[in-house]
Amino acid sequence: MRSQSGADTTVDELIRAARAMAGRRTILGIAGAPGAGKSTLGSTLADALGDQAVVVGMDGFHYTNDELVRLGRRDRKGAPDTFDVHGYIALLTRLRDDSVDIYAPAYQRGVGHSISGAVRIPTTTPLVITEGNYLLLEDGPWSQVRSLLDECWYVDLNEKLRIERLIARHIDSGKEPDAARDWTLGPDQANAELVARSRSRADRVIVLP
Repeated sequence: MRSQSGADTTVDELIRAARAMAGRRTILGIAGAPGAGKSTLGSTLADALGDQAVVVGMDGFHYTNDELVRLGRRDRKGAPDTFDVHGYIALLTRLRDDSVDIYAPAYQRGVGHSISGAVRIPTTTPLVITEGNYLLLEDGPWSQVRSLLDECWYVDLNEKLRIERLIARHIDSGKEPDAARDWTLGPDQANAELVARSRSRADRVIVLP
């Protein structure tokens, strides 16, 4: 496990590292707690690499709110068992076969559900970046994910800043400030603590200030 620190210098170095992977079809995972900056880093890398990379989020495999109500898990949305992990594993497995274009779902924050076929992964795209909380988890079927990634990075962020950003994200998505704080410090924090225990399995830890 390698550790990198610093925001500005790290991004340039990570772009170079990601560019070096873009030869054959390679899958790079970006893991971390909710609000740590996984999506931002993935988008930054993909923007820098252009048609050499595409981002596929694990969040596209969220169960719908209606399904979570049926399962009695609506109040724990975001926990490991509230995702279609088998569907996610199937996608990662398919990504090894670049003989056809592949379409993946994307989660729409604010709307609260995923859009099927929203992300196209062309056969000619050498680097697939997939980001999500549980890529390094060792429990249940999630334990199969790590072996499907060529490399996995873990994004770590100052805890106070991570919580502030997460509260702001929930407010932007339509929650009232008190509800946003309660969700962040409740279900989200429980998920964050679970994710943090998988940190040591990463190939590289990016420590943001």
